[in-house]
Amino acid sequence: MAMSSGVRQAAGLAVGWLLVAATAAAAVVNLAELKEEARRLGGFTAAETEARWAPKAAQPSVAASPAVELKVGAFGHYRAQAEINGRPVDVLIDSGASLVVLSHEDAERVGLRLRAEDYSQRVSTANGATRVAPVMLDRINIGDISVRHVEAAVSEPGKLGQSLLGMTFLGRLQRVDMRGGVLNLQE
Repeated sequence: MAMSSGVRQAAGLAVGWLLVAATAAAAVVNLAELKEEARRLGGFTAAETEARWAPKAAQPSVAASPAVELKVGAFGHYRAQAEINGRPVDVLIDSGASLVVLSHEDAERVGLRLRAEDYSQRVSTANGATRVAPVMLDRINIGDISVRHVEAAVSEPGKLGQSLLGMTFLGRLQRVDMRGGVLNLQE
């Protein structure tokens, strides 16, 4: 009786899985002998072999990096009270922003004094092209998370109503993820 190609293929797969299962079963049944042979071939003592094959005990946990959870706010946005250069600033978390961008007013609040000629870089934003002043922020803290020496920009006066916490901060974190209306940040 001739078998179709599909039946032959299924039979071949079944035989293959039976061989895998038989090999695994033989390994489990003969585990002690396999350990002894590995010890003999590797030149290990019985204690060294046992240590290699024994289940690993749970490692003592290393202190977790600082983390912050932010609940989703109005219109699906995440906001935080940051401390920038030691001063409080309300920020909008914006993973679409390449940089941390401070409004002119927030920049003054954190001690940055800018002149018209400091606004030397042109950037494209969701609201069109504008000029910004590149700056380096000493430190940004959100809760227990602290990131030093953060590249940022300051928007021209009146051009940005809300400071943005962009990727020059977020990209330096170990973890940034959203689940169930909570944004998790971990240093």
